[in-house]
Amino acid sequence: METERGIRAKTGSKKEVKNEMKLEFDAVSENEAFARVVVAAFVAPLNPTIEELADIKTAVSEAVTNAIIHGYEEEFLLAGEKEKKVVMHCLITEDVLHVEIVDEGKGIENVEQAMEPLFTTKPDMDRSGMGFAFMEAFMDDLEVISEPGLGTTVLMKKKLGTSSWISQEE
Repeated sequence: METERGIRAKTGSKKEVKNEMKLEFDAVSENEAFARVVVAAFVAPLNPTIEELADIKTAVSEAVTNAIIHGYEEEFLLAGEKEKKVVMHCLITEDVLHVEIVDEGKGIENVEQAMEPLFTTKPDMDRSGMGFAFMEAFMDDLEVISEPGLGTTVLMKKKLGTSSWISQEE
């Protein structure tokens, strides 16, 4: 599950990667909590505040839940032999966490519409339609790349602390 437009491409070669991890897991709801814990442990060396950590965990939770609930719908799976997997790829450059959540599910036909607050394709499942809104609110940058039949990639960034702002002021 490699994407040409993934976080490696978005960070550019100018910034040194301090740490990187990639995790592939089954697209089952139990793994949403697992992804939250993994990203929290991964970012811990940057000493995030409790608020920053909660923001990151919530955004990752929403992205993974979207991949599981919307990416791998039953009718899509019946049409092919694709495995139900989600990949979480994270890296740290300076004091910025980059997160990429990828599924090879059904994709999103209209990303702009899907990102509208309260828009949901699953009202019968008590889905609120706030997933992308939460990701956008809790992270500093959000990009959604999707192609029907090929899956979705969610790219997020979160700048942690104020250390680089302080050094820029000096």
